[in-house]
Amino acid sequence: MTLLDLDAVRAAARRLDGVALRTPLLPGPSAGDASRTLLLKPENLQVTGSFKLRGAYNRLVSLSAAERGRGVVAQSSGNHGKALAYAGRLLDVKVTVVVPDTAAPVKVAAIRGHGASVRSVPAADLATAVRALAEESGSVVVPPFDDLGVIAGQSTVGLEIFEQTAEMGLTPDTVLVPVSGGGLISGVAAALKRLLPAVRVIGVEPETAADARESLRTGRRVAWPTTLTGRTLADGMRSGSVGVIPFAHIQEYVDDIITVSESEIREAVAVLARESRVVAEPSGAVTTAAFLHHRDDLPPGALHVAVVSGGNVDPDLLSRLLARYGGPAH
Repeated sequence: MTLLDLDAVRAAARRLDGVALRTPLLPGPSAGDASRTLLLKPENLQVTGSFKLRGAYNRLVSLSAAERGRGVVAQSSGNHGKALAYAGRLLDVKVTVVVPDTAAPVKVAAIRGHGASVRSVPAADLATAVRALAEESGSVVVPPFDDLGVIAGQSTVGLEIFEQTAEMGLTPDTVLVPVSGGGLISGVAAALKRLLPAVRVIGVEPETAADARESLRTGRRVAWPTTLTGRTLADGMRSGSVGVIPFAHIQEYVDDIITVSESEIREAVAVLARESRVVAEPSGAVTTAAFLHHRDDLPPGALHVAVVSGGNVDPDLLSRLLARYGGPAH
């Protein structure tokens, strides 16, 4: 299988210039340990609230004129759909998004707000519904993660981490990346491992949806049913299995995948808001949870970078978590 190369990473970066924000590196919360530093890569600051804009735009802008005219269809728990809707509006491409009936209302409203059509189906029927719509309308399917063009867009997060730490005179020891379907970690790891071979790239996912860790450690793609993955508050991490293309990248470039508990995720959302003034959805907070609570599971090293993948959190949920976790994690 063809893996992402640096030419594709840099080409995606050129396409995204002026479209996706070059998100800064910000100081992260402390774990009460002066020997370790955390920097945050806050993709919640993107105009659509998550890193997904990078992959969605890179994929859509690469379509032929005929493909653009047919429109696109995709499945999404929210963030991919919102990014596609936004990119489609910029590029005058009709977008239809199929969401699970458990999707967060704030994300569904945002997809519609950018002009896309939305279909809601049971989570187990997402792939079937997308195929049916594509056959009926002739639309191009844009997967949320199992697509090299999408992965190339997400890889620009890793390119920016390399460039920004170098500008600061720093070299990251470990980069923590949320992993669900695997598009983000595939791109980030491919870019970083080619630019900084010694860096350790660690995936993080909820222990209640740990299919990616099982897949990496057994050497085969494992699927978890929605009855299991649906338990996690991190709704962007309920995919159930990593994609075929992402899994090849994960096997080649990712050093390990670790898991965090639901209580650690909830606490990390509050800690990020209180200590770093970063609004993260639960899926985006898993990497900070790993830094705060799982030192023994992480490689040794002084400088860690955590990707905060998104900030599309329900306001009521954020309020409840801030009220419950009033103090720091240490």
